[in-house]
Amino acid sequence: MSCSEDPMPADEALDSLDDAVAAAAFRRLVRLLRHRTDAANIDLMGLAGFCRNCLGDWIAEASEETPGAMDWVDGRAIVYGMPYDQWKTLYQQAATPEQVQRMKESLAKNP
Repeated sequence: MSCSEDPMPADEALDSLDDAVAAAAFRRLVRLLRHRTDAANIDLMGLAGFCRNCLGDWIAEASEETPGAMDWVDGRAIVYGMPYDQWKTLYQQAATPEQVQRMKESLAKNP
C-alpha cells in the first residue's frame, strides 16, 4: 500500500533537479524524521497525507527496477534507522479517534 497510488503530474523544475541534490535533501528529511520521534506517523498522515511508512514504501517501489531491489520491510528500516517493529515498540502510541479521522480526511486529498 502506498500513500499515493497515482503518480503526480510531471514538474519540469523538480524533474530536472540533479539526482545528487535530490538525494541529499531526501537524506536530510529522513535524518530529521529519525530525530523527531515525537512527530507521530498518524499526525504526519493527518497533516500531509504521508508518513515514514510511505517514505519506506516509496524507497522499496523505486528500487523494484534496480539490481538492489528491496521489499517494504527493508525500505522502512532505512527510514526508521531500525526495524519498523522495534521503532513501534519504542515510540509509537495508540492513535486517538480524532487522529484517525484527520488521517482519513487527509488521505482523501491524495492523488
